[in-house]
Amino acid sequence: MLGILKLLMFLGILAIAVKISVKISKNGRGKMEFEVTPALKAGIILVVLSLFILPAVGAIPAGTRGVVLRLGAVTGRVLPEGIYVLIPAIERAELMSVQTVAHAIEAAAASKDLQDVTTQITLNYSLDPEKVCEVYRTLRRDYQARIIDPAIQESVKASISQFDAEKLVVDRPRVKEMIELSLKTRLATHGILVDTISITDFKFSPEFTKAIELKVTAVQDAFRAQNELKKIEFEAQQKVVKAKAEAESLRLQKEQITEGLLRLRAIEVQMKAVEKWDGKMPEVVTGNGPVPMLDVFNKK
Repeated sequence: MLGILKLLMFLGILAIAVKISVKISKNGRGKMEFEVTPALKAGIILVVLSLFILPAVGAIPAGTRGVVLRLGAVTGRVLPEGIYVLIPAIERAELMSVQTVAHAIEAAAASKDLQDVTTQITLNYSLDPEKVCEVYRTLRRDYQARIIDPAIQESVKASISQFDAEKLVVDRPRVKEMIELSLKTRLATHGILVDTISITDFKFSPEFTKAIELKVTAVQDAFRAQNELKKIEFEAQQKVVKAKAEAESLRLQKEQITEGLLRLRAIEVQMKAVEKWDGKMPEVVTGNGPVPMLDVFNKK
């Protein structure tokens, strides 16, 4: 938008210069003739001045800072967001973004037990607004390739080498914290602020991955077998407890049986037989079969 405005201003100045510098008239034959007036010199000066002045006016977009250069040298002056005016033909502004950037990179390292590990890292960073002049002076806009990527590789190698491969997944928060702290320390000296990092993936060699899968399967089988053994032991204990309870019940019942109780139980049986008797004597009496009437009146 600002570039279009500058173009329109330049065209307007050019039109005014032409208007005051050239006089159009008709000759005797009715043809148009152009006569250069004394104001031509002023018009040329006006156009030349516009070519110098317009580039010195601009605007800094949101999330950006302007590094002021004077004859190509960094002045140390930083332009904030908004309109700016510089010395024409001497100063210019280089725009440097200070917005947060998400940068993903793959880093390779070796674990403490010498297993190859490939890690996917996403780094959220931004330029320090107070140090954009130093960043531009030392790195221009190549800070990602020259500083950030090597720092990530070095921090990942240093952190992962302190863990066994199996513990990397379990201790992911601790690994993340170590890498993040290392990057904050390394990049801050170059005017780069680390917001946070994310470990999106750990990849191991196919052989190690297969070994881990077999180990997990073995652990699960052992855990399942252990649970089944506990179940069998529990059921066996229940049976023992039940048997002991039944034996104790029988013992108590045996202790409570006396001769008088047996006689009472026999009388109760005889009484039930009398209640069911129809008044007829049995035709056949066995040695073990009771005769209700006789048993009732038996006096012993």
